[in-house]
Amino acid sequence: MIKEKMSLKGCMKWTVFHHNEEGLLKLKELKELLAQGKITKEERDKKRQEIFENPLYSKIKEKNKSLLMMGVNHNIVTNEGDAMVADIMAQTPAQTKVDNTNGHIEVGTGFTSEVKTALSCTTPTGDPEVMDATYPKLKGTFGNADDNVTQYRATFEAGDLSATGIDEGALLNNASAASAECLAYAEITPTVDVTPADSLQMNWELTYVGA
Repeated sequence: MIKEKMSLKGCMKWTVFHHNEEGLLKLKELKELLAQGKITKEERDKKRQEIFENPLYSKIKEKNKSLLMMGVNHNIVTNEGDAMVADIMAQTPAQTKVDNTNGHIEVGTGFTSEVKTALSCTTPTGDPEVMDATYPKLKGTFGNADDNVTQYRATFEAGDLSATGIDEGALLNNASAASAECLAYAEITPTVDVTPADSLQMNWELTYVGA
C-alpha cells in the first residue's frame, strides 16, 4: 500500500502598520515617483518597507497573526487552485499564472467555511492588490531547505483600505476578482481593522508536502 500523499500546506500572515502625517507624506511621494517612472517598483517597495520599519514614521498595530492549515481535507488551496497547479504542469498551460504581473491578494469581510469552492472573497473591502516587487518567489534555493515553498506578498498601502472586521483573504490571478481564478482562500482570525492611515501587508506561503 502506498501511504504517502501529496498535499499543500498554506500559511498566511499579516501586519498592519499605522503611519503618522510625515510617514503618509513619504508614502505619497513614493507613489508619485513610481507613477512618473522615476523609480522602479522594486525601489519603491524597498523604500516603502524602510518607512514601515522606521519608528519615526510608522508603528506596528498588529503583527504576525497567522492562519496555518494543512492536509488534504483542510487545505486552503481551492478546487480552482488544484486545477491551476495541474494546468501549469501541462505542455501548453491555458490558465493565467499567479505571477508578479497577474498575481493579486484580495481581502474582505464575509468569510465562508466553504473554502475549497471559494472563487474570491465573499464581501471584498476594495480592489485586489498586486504582488510586491520580486514576488512570488521561492523561500529557498532549489536543492536546499524550503525549496518547496512559494511565497506571495501584497501590500495595501495607506489609503487603499478603510474597513472594520476584515476576516477573509483570497490569492487570485487577476486584478478583477470577477475575471480571476482563486488559487487559495483563507480566514483571517482574529479580524483586522484598517484605517486610511494604515498599511496592510499580506504574506502568504504555499508548501508542497509529500507526506
